[in-house]
Amino acid sequence: MSRNLREALKGKLTDDELRRLRAFDIIGDIAVIKLPDELLPKKHLIGQALMRVHRHVRTVLRQVGAVSGEFRTRELEVIAGGPRTETTYHEGGCTFKADLARVYFSPRLAHERLRIASLVKPGEVVTNLFAGVGCYSIIIAKHSRAARVYSIDKNPNAFKYMCENIRINKVGDRVAPILGDAREVVKAQLAGKADRVLMPLPELARKFFDVALLALKPGGGIVHLYDFGEEPEPFKKSLEFVRATAGASGKKVELCESRKVRSYAPRVYHVVLDLKIS
Repeated sequence: MSRNLREALKGKLTDDELRRLRAFDIIGDIAVIKLPDELLPKKHLIGQALMRVHRHVRTVLRQVGAVSGEFRTRELEVIAGGPRTETTYHEGGCTFKADLARVYFSPRLAHERLRIASLVKPGEVVTNLFAGVGCYSIIIAKHSRAARVYSIDKNPNAFKYMCENIRINKVGDRVAPILGDAREVVKAQLAGKADRVLMPLPELARKFFDVALLALKPGGGIVHLYDFGEEPEPFKKSLEFVRATAGASGKKVELCESRKVRSYAPRVYHVVLDLKIS
């Protein structure tokens, strides 16, 4: 059996084509791969090779376009295996079901989810503004002694899976799923309740930072803001933004930690700022 995808395709693809192969994600028993246009005529060959290398994979999906739209979903095409997009994924001692064509899901944030859970103190109330199928919220409930995790998402499909995942992982006593736009939900139900706020959707971080401030208790708390940052100073613009926005509301910002979560594009990173607001 070949050790990796390039080895499995040696002799079937040219050296130049092999160099054009990109990284892929395995989520449960489904693999998702992006292919450049030059490799599309050989997509089925590539998909079948991927299944031979990773024997537990039952379906290979090609990501047709970028993540987009109100619910941050992506168009997927089956290039090998069974015609389906739903899978079950295991991470951090938890189990998650998701339909990859209907919800946003990334296995590349596993370390970050556990890192956040390790920071949550006993008795804290956590508000997750963009919860998706519930990964951050459920892992926090499993790996900390948070009193309550409010888990918000506006995508009805994500909300359906979030509720199922809460049930599967038996955390319904602490994780409260809420369907709706985070801004409206916080204004109507959750203003001033949180010790800690998660903003794990970098595309909306700046637009909703005022909502995160509103969600915190009057005495302040912690905000985990995810954003995009460019080299050579990937955190500079994000930090300037949060200080200006918080300052306009009479609040002070202390940077506890800044981290590159992953590479997003050449010289661009998905970053996180851990912020203490007072």
